[in-house]
Amino acid sequence: MKQKIFSFVSLFIIVIAIWYLAALIMNGNQLINNLERKNQEWTYQQVISQAYEVKRPMLPAPHQVGQELIKSIIDKPVTSKRSLIFHAQITLNSTLLGFVFGSLLGILIAVGIVNNKTLESSLMPWVIASQTIPILAIAPMVVVVLGAINITGVIPKAIISMYLSFFPVTIAMVKGLRSSDKLHEELMHTYSASAKDIFWKLRWYSAQPYLFASLKVAIAAALVGAIVAELPTGAQGGLGARLLSGSYYGQTEQIWAALIVAATLGSILVWLVGLAEKVLLRRRGELTHA
Repeated sequence: MKQKIFSFVSLFIIVIAIWYLAALIMNGNQLINNLERKNQEWTYQQVISQAYEVKRPMLPAPHQVGQELIKSIIDKPVTSKRSLIFHAQITLNSTLLGFVFGSLLGILIAVGIVNNKTLESSLMPWVIASQTIPILAIAPMVVVVLGAINITGVIPKAIISMYLSFFPVTIAMVKGLRSSDKLHEELMHTYSASAKDIFWKLRWYSAQPYLFASLKVAIAAALVGAIVAELPTGAQGGLGARLLSGSYYGQTEQIWAALIVAATLGSILVWLVGLAEKVLLRRRGELTHA
């Protein structure tokens, strides 16, 4: 435990140090260009002292991002449209809905592929090909088409999240449902087990570790899909909307703060899926309390 904490703290310090150095170089060059454009003289001491105070910096320093996080999380009420918590809730709604839809769709497709060879040869290539289409090209079309039939709000963003999240679940579940021991399957046939019994008591049981591994990827992909869906659609709320408005007005601190909140949200969601996996493994007797 102490070794893990030491490794985490060491890595954190290294990242912050590199971040400060990169901010010094990028913002210093920005400051020098501004001064030379105004025909003003400058010194390296002046550049170093002012590099972390540049307005609209190319790369905000960690303390500037921290100040933006405090201002937009602690100092603003949760109901304020300037609060990152408010926008995170909007993105979370789309993420969870898309994750549920995507997981169910992935499981259904995998079950069909495993039980029907014709479906495997006809559907699997399309499942794989679907992931070659850039999500930025699909998102506006989905929103426009659904908007034409008066479907707006969370649903279009959830569908885009579903599009990204169903694929890892499908691939993993096909592998998982086929991972059951052949001897166990033959034994169940010996006892005249039905196809339903074989599926629920053997194949589904064998596929559960694969399922949770894919759900960790799927929940992260769903979050990415929700954020991407908010970028080209002009959404008024969500972390993607904060990223978009920050880029419009050159507010890099706002962009980085939204990115950190998105990364934190993604980490929490993946951790929750991992926690559910541990609970399941304990129930299966595969994980001790130690």
